[in-house]
Amino acid sequence: MENEAVTATRSPTLDTIVMVEKTIEKYNGEYNRTEIWKRLPRKVMWQTYLIILSYLESINKIGLAKNSILVYLWNPKLAKKYMNMKGIKY
Repeated sequence: MENEAVTATRSPTLDTIVMVEKTIEKYNGEYNRTEIWKRLPRKVMWQTYLIILSYLESINKIGLAKNSILVYLWNPKLAKKYMNMKGIKY
C-alpha cells in the first residue's frame, strides 16, 4: 500500500524541468501544450508534464496565448538589470 502512494506522487527531476523549459523556449509561440509535449527530446509522462507546466507558469516563466499556445516569458537580460539596481535585494 505504501509503495503505491510513493509512485503516485513522483516529482519531475530538475533535468526534466530544464528540458521542458528549453523546448518551450525553442518553439516559443508556435505550438500548444500537446504539440510541445510531442516534440520533447525525451518521453515524459503527461501527468509529469502538466506538473512541470504548472510550476513554470507559477514562477512566470511561461504563459498561455490564444488557442492555448505556450509562450516563454522569462527574460534573463531584464532580470539581470533589476538585480543590479540599487535597493533591490534578492
